[in-house]
Amino acid sequence: MATRCKALESKSGIIHGVRFGIFRSFRLVSAVAAVLLASVSAGCRKPPEEVTLTFLDPQALLDLGDHRMVSDPAIKEFTQETGIRVNHLPTPQDNRAQFQLFRDLLQRGVSAPDVYGVDTIWSGALAGYLVDLKPYFTSDMPTFDPEVLATYTVQGKLIGMPYHPNSSVLYYRTDLLRKYGYSLPPKNWGELETMAARIQKGERDSGKKDFWGFVWPGTVRESLSHIALEWQVTEGGGHVIEADRTITVNNPNTVRAWERGAHWLGWITTPGVISYTEWDASNTFWIAGNAAFARGWADYFQRHPPDERFHQEAGVTSVPAGKAGRVSALGGWALAVSSSSAHRAEAIRLVEFLVKKEAEAESVSSSKPQWQLQLYDLPVLLAKQYPWAPKAGDLSGATVVSRPSNVSGAHYEEVSRAYSEAVHSVLTRQSTASAAASNLEKELVRITGFETAHQ
Repeated sequence: MATRCKALESKSGIIHGVRFGIFRSFRLVSAVAAVLLASVSAGCRKPPEEVTLTFLDPQALLDLGDHRMVSDPAIKEFTQETGIRVNHLPTPQDNRAQFQLFRDLLQRGVSAPDVYGVDTIWSGALAGYLVDLKPYFTSDMPTFDPEVLATYTVQGKLIGMPYHPNSSVLYYRTDLLRKYGYSLPPKNWGELETMAARIQKGERDSGKKDFWGFVWPGTVRESLSHIALEWQVTEGGGHVIEADRTITVNNPNTVRAWERGAHWLGWITTPGVISYTEWDASNTFWIAGNAAFARGWADYFQRHPPDERFHQEAGVTSVPAGKAGRVSALGGWALAVSSSSAHRAEAIRLVEFLVKKEAEAESVSSSKPQWQLQLYDLPVLLAKQYPWAPKAGDLSGATVVSRPSNVSGAHYEEVSRAYSEAVHSVLTRQSTASAAASNLEKELVRITGFETAHQ
């Protein structure tokens, strides 16, 4: 026992270092580390047959009630069924801070946490520290969207089981569309511009001086990376870095897509959008009611209670199409097991249980409408979940597009930051789109060492 406790003390020292050495500015991380320390140290006091898992939940602090990534009732049910306890811990709310915490814990090889909630964009960077789940979920593979599975597959290794996959959508005010003579939401960017400009003018003429046609998060964060990616892919501008490791961002279609986004500012989009976060854009649309259209994520209407002022006057549709079609950025989470977990079998059992519960919940939600929102021409990923939602006969919903995280691997954080900064420079008129794309191409070569499409 003394030897075992000494080993545990060594592990606790590692976690203590995580707590005080790297993320001092995050009091939440200190709290997480303290619980992890207690979890590890408790091994000296518990009988060896008693197992406690630690699950690090990136959505635990969001105000979603039982619709967090994993609800407390689900954890309780798992413990009642298996006798395995679970420490359900929160993380910082900032995506990059979450990634840095997860990466540090995994690189250090700590025995806890055992299960991590992994973002779609972390797969390539964390793959070397996570268990390959493919052998344990072979029979479940056909039930998942191939594009979603591909996001969590690195060199043939399935590092996470998709859990709450998410996709981008366009929200719109159904009451305002009717008021200005529109029976359906926009199918392409041109229609969105026309509708947004007309509704904006009409609402301002009636006294709503702060009303805008279209809002979205435009600050230099991950949100701008996936929004601008949608712009350029819908115009045929490629995926920034292709699957064969070719850097393709510097092309005329991408330039035109960025220029169009910049043109919206001051016309149908508030100039202040360059500092908008996801929540700023959502609040402008849902709470203040000062926008006709808003780009957001599907989980907002899926997981938030219908108590906002405009929930009964809103609709959901796919992101508009460009000349190359419609795409919806893939987001969401997966459940992953640490290769260093001291309880790998039990951790995999928790993942199996939660994936099964999620499938049961989705089966129920697909059989009946959610609230009174108008769902129309949904992205392919959502259309499977809501088969009763109407769709246009001449244009399908958006297909899923993944950010270049797998191909970038450990470099993705740098790639994303460079990309969002380049787009932001175009929005703020600090650079032309052509110059920004050219400079970004050079920066991506430096970061990744990959070749460009011009070489």
